Amino acid sequence: MARTRRPAAVAAALALPIALAAGVITAAVVTQHGQTSAKTGPVVVAAVPAPASGSAGCSALVGALPDNLGDAAKAELASPAPAGAAAWRASGTTEPLVLRCGIERPAEFDQAAPLVVVNGVQWLQISGASATTWVAVDRGTYVGLTLPNGAGSAALQDASNVIKTVMPPQAPDPAPVR
Repeated sequence: MARTRRPAAVAAALALPIALAAGVITAAVVTQHGQTSAKTGPVVVAAVPAPASGSAGCSALVGALPDNLGDAAKAELASPAPAGAAAWRASGTTEPLVLRCGIERPAEFDQAAPLVVVNGVQWLQISGASATTWVAVDRGTYVGLTLPNGAGSAALQDASNVIKTVMPPQAPDPAPVR
């Protein structure tokens, strides 16, 4: 006895995989578009206490910042952008490099904290899960540069060169050891 297939069952059997494939392609395009926007859209800089961000030193520093830090190009900041802030984004990454001038002395900066000297600027390294923040501690005004983990040192070297040119050095002022 020969079996006959119903046309509706055949159409449904063909339509389901086609609809599923179209859905997967649409989701991939939407996801890729969202990632592209995150890579190229304005950088949102979180508000943090930065009491000296409007100082003359921070204004001079922000005005002297280069278009590139390492292999990262300057990025637009989302409005409202905090004073004393700038950002860069390396191609192929979603996480920006963010500089904040005029921040408060970090709690980690005490007399026992190890410092790293890069191109004449003393930095405190504060490591996080996905990023490392370097804080210049010898300029009278604290400058933080947050780099995604794995970003390399070129951006820190470039930032050091600008900071040492624009902001005169001062003796670091760490907190006493607790």
